[in-house]
Amino acid sequence: MTGVQTCALPIFERDPRNELLARQGRWRLSAEQVRDSGLAASGLWNPTLGGPSVKPPQPAGLWEAVSYNGELSYEPDTGDGRWRRSVYSYWKRTAPPPGIQMLDGPTRETCTLRRPRTNTPLQALLLLNDETQVEAARALDAAVLKNTTTTDDAARLHELFARATQRAAEPAEFEILRGLLARLHSRYASTPDDARRLVRVGASAAGRDLDPLLLAPWTGVAQAILNLDEVVTRR
Repeated sequence: MTGVQTCALPIFERDPRNELLARQGRWRLSAEQVRDSGLAASGLWNPTLGGPSVKPPQPAGLWEAVSYNGELSYEPDTGDGRWRRSVYSYWKRTAPPPGIQMLDGPTRETCTLRRPRTNTPLQALLLLNDETQVEAARALDAAVLKNTTTTDDAARLHELFARATQRAAEPAEFEILRGLLARLHSRYASTPDDARRLVRVGASAAGRDLDPLLLAPWTGVAQAILNLDEVVTRR
């Protein structure tokens, strides 16, 4: 029996008309998919199907600003409902989830046939500062720090990158991440209170048994990786 024959030609030359459906257009994931993919990569994602709506974290005071005399308040869930898929998030028509809106989610006031897709600095700020995103980054790096069998930072960086992107880091990418980790270690060593504040973000206990001066720099690296175009773009 002969082995499987392979072709060395690039896929663009073998299939210029894409009849094999081996490639497609690239576009940023929908707002719900961006949030859900971060939760899935971190291990926080709650896969429970069905049931009542849940209330993930959002900035305080939004409901009061649009309700009569400020009588309605948004109270985020304290249990694992915080990490359910975005399709289960409670939606107030006059105050949609801000993270969904910043990533071009509809207001649901009218029918939407096709969502627009934009790329703005506010979206990058959301992915770096939103409570759920910060919490997901901390849980992701905590899983790497605890589950890898080595204390070598290089191996940990490769594992962290692979978990988020599903591929190995290129040498140039690895060097950038290693430089970022070194700068963050130096920064938090001089400002330990900032490290403690960072690892307290969110309700998950993931990683909180680790030294904040170890966890905070790695959280910053995980935030950067989860904010990569490759992580939030469908290819």
